[in-house]
Amino acid sequence: MLCFGVLSKESAYIVYKIDNEIITNIDIEKEYQYLSTLNTQLKDLDKNQVLEISKESALREKIKKIELSKYFEINTTVMDNDININFYLKNFYQTLGVKNLSEFEIYLNNNNLTIDYIKEKIRIEILWNQLVYKKYISQVNVDKKNLKKQLKKIVNKKENKIYSLSEIVFEKENNITLEKKLDNISKSIVEIGFKNTANIYSISDSSKFGGKIGWLEEEKLSKKIIQELKSLTTGQYSAPIQTGGAFLILKIEEIKYEKKSIDEEAEIKKMIEFETGRQLDQFSKIFYNKVKINNSIDEL
Repeated sequence: MLCFGVLSKESAYIVYKIDNEIITNIDIEKEYQYLSTLNTQLKDLDKNQVLEISKESALREKIKKIELSKYFEINTTVMDNDININFYLKNFYQTLGVKNLSEFEIYLNNNNLTIDYIKEKIRIEILWNQLVYKKYISQVNVDKKNLKKQLKKIVNKKENKIYSLSEIVFEKENNITLEKKLDNISKSIVEIGFKNTANIYSISDSSKFGGKIGWLEEEKLSKKIIQELKSLTTGQYSAPIQTGGAFLILKIEEIKYEKKSIDEEAEIKKMIEFETGRQLDQFSKIFYNKVKINNSIDEL
């Protein structure tokens, strides 16, 4: 069992071996520090429970990095310029409520992390998304006619309803029934809250931020999701919604209404991008599972 605390080089040991790569207990403790920095509520949970989250998170990232190394030179300044990493870094720290880079560096230093460590994580996610795009964009199918119909409904409304949402995305497992998985998630939400439960159970990248996905306009959501959200008020969460091979639980963090002022051409472009991103996210999960199966993973 891994232990938390101050570690020295002498106390390091291998936890996972993935092909020719390793993950040590120090890597996992650093991942714990990283996840706890994104969601401070994690520090209120049992450390062994958070450790399991950190182990899975570190393993997921290592598997992605191994696959990406077949296509990219990951740790290069040239790569950072190509992917405009500073733009994504700014979005990252603003999500945490930090105003600027200088404050973010202080924030990281107070949590025993560095800006280079964060950049590597952002770099891996950007390149992973680029790889998924190249592999699967030809399989994305966006019904533009239907989106234009939705847009007409938006234009005809005086106000636009916008939700601030958080999510838990999970899949059915072979060794546990769907009912039991739902029961475990429901109990966890009651005991430790939605945010911490997202960290533990959600397979979405948003899990690092406690499931937070931000503001979404009602009309850009699927009919199935809109129907679920209509019966909820702020602070409530939905029943599981099946999306492809996964299930989605949504929590309403906040609701607001905005007056209409729509550039139809720009709006339809946003709707197409949103739907494309949603489908690519599904393909990303499928691709990751394939890559994971094809790697030799030993837990030591």
